Amino acid sequence: MSERAVKIPGPDHPITIEEKQAHVTVSVAGKVIADTHEALSLKEASYPAVLYIPRKDVDMSLLQKTNHETYCPYKGACSYYSIPAGGERSVNAIWTYENPYASVSQIKDHMAFYPDRVDSIDVKA
Repeated sequence: MSERAVKIPGPDHPITIEEKQAHVTVSVAGKVIADTHEALSLKEASYPAVLYIPRKDVDMSLLQKTNHETYCPYKGACSYYSIPAGGERSVNAIWTYENPYASVSQIKDHMAFYPDRVDSIDVKA
């Protein structure tokens, strides 16, 4: 078995994480899946910023963990959750790094949502 590459963010691939000063809610099928004032905004290289919501502010009873996994050399192993209320569109709608690498340790115990797999991600300043 080969070792997975581990990369450190730097000038060629920067990653910044900041507190998002806003009220963030995520909804699917008329249900509020997440509601927080403590979201983090992760900006990685040239990708659009992604909101990471504390797990404590996500209604885990509405989610179902899946067997889907991916790997990012900058962040680590990634697990996924589906939102059954959203049907087929909401399969693997949420990702989380349960043991992220030290350089992005702030996203531990946080979850991110694919915008096209939920009904809304509302951000109010």
